[in-house]
Amino acid sequence: MEQTPSRLWLGPRFVLASGSASRKALLQSVGLPFDVDPARIEERDIEEQFFGEGGAARDLAVRLAQAKAVEVSLRNGDTLCLGADQTLTLDDDLLHKPKTMAEAARHLRLLAGRTHELASAFCFARNGQALFTAADVANLTMRALDERAIALYLAIVGEAALASVGAYQVEGFGAHLFEKIEGDYPTILGLPLMRVLAWLRSEGYLAL
Repeated sequence: MEQTPSRLWLGPRFVLASGSASRKALLQSVGLPFDVDPARIEERDIEEQFFGEGGAARDLAVRLAQAKAVEVSLRNGDTLCLGADQTLTLDDDLLHKPKTMAEAARHLRLLAGRTHELASAFCFARNGQALFTAADVANLTMRALDERAIALYLAIVGEAALASVGAYQVEGFGAHLFEKIEGDYPTILGLPLMRVLAWLRSEGYLAL
């Protein structure tokens, strides 16, 4: 999107290094003017290197958010770039987005009746340098689900189950799968919005 003048925004050109609809909606909801330029990185390569260095699964989101922000800032000149990433861990195991409906069903069987963690991280970068990085976590407890419930859920949501890690969108029909959610709602959607705004405010980029 093209940026429009804002009485709120006092900073430089602002770019979101993500094509996530949820992250775009969150920034739009608080009136921030921004452009979108999704990062061009090989996430699995970065993940492999990260784990090769002994990194913990719950910290991967931070590394990926930094990589995205820095990569986009290198090709956008003197621009403030926001990278973000989210990971799902069950115990110490990392789950990725399912690639098939069969894999989505397998993920739901793993998550059913258990509590998993969503870690959402963000990084601001400018001119190829990371300026600030932070992360928040949310804990989500899924209901016990039998095969009938899993099959019905997947039949209703269809291939939308493949769009998100965990095979659900908690802001939509996926809410039916849960019995307890602990954490900040924007964090669950993929961006710790209050911490993003707090940093922008501390840097003098917000009038409010």
